[in-house]
Amino acid sequence: MPVLAIDLGGTKLASAAFTREGVMSERRTIILGDRKGGEVGKLITDLVKGYMDSYKEQGSKVDAIGISVPGISHSIKGTVWAPNIPGWEDYPLKNEITDSFGDIPVTIESDRTCYILGELWQGNAQGCNGAIFLAVGTGIGAGIIVNGNVLRGSHDVAGAIGWMALSRPYIEEYKECGCFEHFASGEGIARLARTIIKEEKSYFGELKNKLPEEITSYDVFSAYERKDSIAVRVIEQCIGFWGMAVANLVSLFNPEKIILGGGVFGPGIPLIPAIVKEAARWAQPVSINQVVVEPSALGGDAGVYGAGFVALRSLSKIKL
Repeated sequence: MPVLAIDLGGTKLASAAFTREGVMSERRTIILGDRKGGEVGKLITDLVKGYMDSYKEQGSKVDAIGISVPGISHSIKGTVWAPNIPGWEDYPLKNEITDSFGDIPVTIESDRTCYILGELWQGNAQGCNGAIFLAVGTGIGAGIIVNGNVLRGSHDVAGAIGWMALSRPYIEEYKECGCFEHFASGEGIARLARTIIKEEKSYFGELKNKLPEEITSYDVFSAYERKDSIAVRVIEQCIGFWGMAVANLVSLFNPEKIILGGGVFGPGIPLIPAIVKEAARWAQPVSINQVVVEPSALGGDAGVYGAGFVALRSLSKIKL
């Protein structure tokens, strides 16, 4: 009897079925497009119904559902705050699913929690009692395991480290996403490149060939590989921010591992030695020599694996 794992992102919806032994099948991806509010909710319920109908035809059924969401999952209310999805300021996702499909177990977790649980289950955090998944993509967040338990905070907001303060003075641009995310997320990388290009009137490098509004973090990474001067400035600044963030996490939590994932790592994987070197300048000196920093083993599927794990956990009553 399978469980269903759903990983909702800001731009797409990924899903898969898992056996009780943790084997993935039925992997699917749907682009969200311009959907918002209830349209995204309906997309999820339609997806669940499709899986259920398919397994019913095979004489089987979905035993539980796990969902990863890009924001905050309010565990008591069953609602979701997802800033990249219009209309999801307090969206009643759990009630919507249970109203449609009855008493099937449904567990909703933040994407950052699912990332670290996926790695703990079948990735690079296996066997760890303390580990952190630092997710750097469109935004930035951290899934944190401390003494074998997920750190959620008193109101389910722990790990929102895009708001980590890493630079002074405060500017209004930090209000929407936080200081760290403003500078060192995928969008932050592109934003900084655009800003420097506008300021550097004498620049005629690779990034000048694109319209500023079309520059992405992947463009910056590609230009960095070819030693483009602005791309080098941008990525070196990001290495500084990522290094400081790793140092702060190491000093606060003394983890066994910090796993770097999300869309930026990715192309940012070759930068990990430089990030560790920068972190060592700032971190507690004993703790930094006890931690292993490495990329995600699950890549873009970390959220799906984490959602599969929380679905299976709901059946076995494992607490994490």
